Amino acid sequence: MTDEARALASRRNLLFGTAAVGALLATGCTSNENNDKADQDRRPANAADDKTGKKVTIGFAGPQADHGWLNAINEQGRKRAGEYEDVTLVSTEGSNDTAQQIGQIETLINKKVDVLVILPADGKALTRVGLKAMRAGIPVVNLDRVFNSPQAYRCWIGGDNYGMGLNAGMFIGERLKDKKDAKVVELAGLDNLELTRERTRGFDDALKNYPHVKKVARQAAEFTVESGQKKMSSLLQAVPRFDALWNHDDDQGVGAERAIRQADRDEFLMVGGAGSRHAMDTIKADKGVLKATVLYPPTMAASAIDLARALGQGRGVSGLAELEIPGSLTLYSAVVTKENVGDYLPLGFD
Repeated sequence: MTDEARALASRRNLLFGTAAVGALLATGCTSNENNDKADQDRRPANAADDKTGKKVTIGFAGPQADHGWLNAINEQGRKRAGEYEDVTLVSTEGSNDTAQQIGQIETLINKKVDVLVILPADGKALTRVGLKAMRAGIPVVNLDRVFNSPQAYRCWIGGDNYGMGLNAGMFIGERLKDKKDAKVVELAGLDNLELTRERTRGFDDALKNYPHVKKVARQAAEFTVESGQKKMSSLLQAVPRFDALWNHDDDQGVGAERAIRQADRDEFLMVGGAGSRHAMDTIKADKGVLKATVLYPPTMAASAIDLARALGQGRGVSGLAELEIPGSLTLYSAVVTKENVGDYLPLGFD
């Protein structure tokens, strides 16, 4: 068997889990030289994954960072990789053009990186290149926007869009539980994205628990400051009075806040989405309508690097008994308020 064939076979074993068993001995060492070797050999594969191990080259491919959250994704990935002496990160420039991003990922495949972390601009459109990587023996960590086929990735990690809307709705419902005939409005994101539809569905399901709270208007914006201001102005003109606003995205929320100040409206509370630093600072100051934001944490990119490193080194994740990393990880959408904002400020992104 040639060296190239051996490398490919090794990667294929990694995809299907056999490498994790082989890593049992390699990662089971402790600093106590008096420990019995048999006890060391029985330690789980993930027991020492905070220690320097086998060198791993991770290819990182994301979309263009034209949004605060997307920029934070790139920063989190780079920062996490830099914390590991055994990780080399090879990043693409990122693109919102699917053909260009496919080309960037194919370049990483040709470079024979050990693991790929991919946040696709369009999960459906990039499924083919995910499949190509997996078939080449390169495990893929699919970040956030999911591929159409589970065969296109070894592990998926991302936010909970439905849970994001659900928690926003539950927070608003509880705040308005003593108000009769309460009215709420929704400033959504891009309606052609599944994530937007999921956030709305979660929000609507939450409001079913509060029959006295009615959603009376909804506008779809575009996750930008300008669109947030324009669409919020329309909502304010259409609904002379309401009690709460659920805004899907903190970037477009900056524009929404401008429109609210210009209209001199303050009779309602506002809940944002994603967890920007601006939103958290505003919540902490408690001087405007914004009272909470529901997290969609960009730290998922740092966790994706952790998962990719574990895959490349053939071991599981610290804190879990399993020898393998999970097939999927859905992050929790915590609600940040004045009471707990201090805990979450370090996660706020610009």
